[in-house]
Amino acid sequence: MRKVPFADFQPLHNKIEEEIAQQFQEVYRSNWFINGKKVDEFEEAFAKYCNSKYCIGCGNGLEAIELILKGFDIGKNDEVIVCAHTFIASALAISKAGATPVLVDAKLDYYLMDVDKIEEKITDKTKAIVAVQLYGQACDMDKINTIAKKYNLKVIEDAAQSHGSLYNGAKVGSLADAAAFSFYPGKNLGALGDAGCVVTNDEHLAKKVREYANYGAIEKYHHNVKGMNSRLDEMQAAFLNVKLKYLDETNQFRRQVAEQYLQNINNKEIILPQVAPTNEHVWHIFAVRTQERELLQNYLAENGINTVIHYPIPIHQQLAYQEMSQESYPNAEEIANTVLSLPMYYGMNQEDIEYVINTINQYSSEKEKAKILHK
Repeated sequence: MRKVPFADFQPLHNKIEEEIAQQFQEVYRSNWFINGKKVDEFEEAFAKYCNSKYCIGCGNGLEAIELILKGFDIGKNDEVIVCAHTFIASALAISKAGATPVLVDAKLDYYLMDVDKIEEKITDKTKAIVAVQLYGQACDMDKINTIAKKYNLKVIEDAAQSHGSLYNGAKVGSLADAAAFSFYPGKNLGALGDAGCVVTNDEHLAKKVREYANYGAIEKYHHNVKGMNSRLDEMQAAFLNVKLKYLDETNQFRRQVAEQYLQNINNKEIILPQVAPTNEHVWHIFAVRTQERELLQNYLAENGINTVIHYPIPIHQQLAYQEMSQESYPNAEEIANTVLSLPMYYGMNQEDIEYVINTINQYSSEKEKAKILHK
C-alpha cells in the first residue's frame, strides 16, 4: 500500500543540509549562543521580507503575541477580540498578558474571523483585535483596520501560519500595528525547534517588546519592568537565515499542490477550502470539510494517507476556558466538527498528489458505512 505522510521535512532538509551544517559549525565555533550576529542578521532579513522596519526574535509564537500586548500596555481589565476558530495559543497569549479574550465567530467560506460580527463584541474595555491569519491566508484586514480606527483599537496579526502570504499585494506582517510569527518546525518557515518573532513599524513598541523579552532590561542588570525570558537563540536564527532564502520557492510549491487539489478533487461529500479574492494563499494547511469526518479520515488512513484535524475542539469548549462554556459560536463549532487537513508539504511528489486526489474522489460515506456494518 502507498504511504503518504501528512508532512515531511526531508525534501527541504536534504536540499539545504550542507548550508544548515555550515551554519551550525559557524555558531558552534563562535561560542556565542544568545543575542549574537546570527540573530541580528535574521531580524534584519525578516523585517525586510515583511516590508517592516523592526523584527524582534523571541521564544515562540504565543509569546510573540503576549509581548505585543504587553508592549501596548494591554492587560488586566482589558478585552481583546480574537476568532473563535484558531489554535488555542491565540487566546492563551491574551490570557497570559492578563487580558480577557473575547471570541468572534468564523465564516465557513475562508475559516477566518467574521469581521461583520466584530463591532457587536466591542465594549469600553476592548483594547485590541487579534487578526488570526489562519491556514495561510489573511483576514479582511481593510475592514478590521477601519473598525479599529473607529474605536481607537490596536490591531495585531497572529501570522503564525501565513509567512509570505499577501493581502491586496502587501505582505502579511505589514498589515497592522504589529504581527506575531511562530517558527515552529512545521510552519512554512520553520526552525529546528521552537522560535518566534514580533514584526512592527512602531519604534516605541519594538523597544518595549525587546525590553520585556529580555527580563525587562535594555541595559544589562537594569530592569525597568517585570519582564520575561523570551529570546530567539543564535542557532535557530542561523537555521532560519538559511530557510528564509527558500521561503518563496517552498510557498509556490505549496500553491501548486493546492491548485491540483482544488482543480481535481471532485466529490460531492467534500467541501473544498476557498481563497479570498484579496489573498495570495501560502497553504500552511489544506483543510477540507465533510459531514462524516471520522469515516473519511479512517478511509484515508486505510489507504495509507495521513491526515490531521485542525482543530477538533473550539476554544470556548476547552476545559481551560470553561468560563466560556455557555457561549455559542455555530460556525466555529461546525468547522471543528467537519474539518480535515490533507497532506501538504514542500517536495510532495506528483504520484502522491494524484493518489490523494484519486483516493478522495473514490470515497463514498455510504460505502464506508456499509463496510462497517458488514464487519
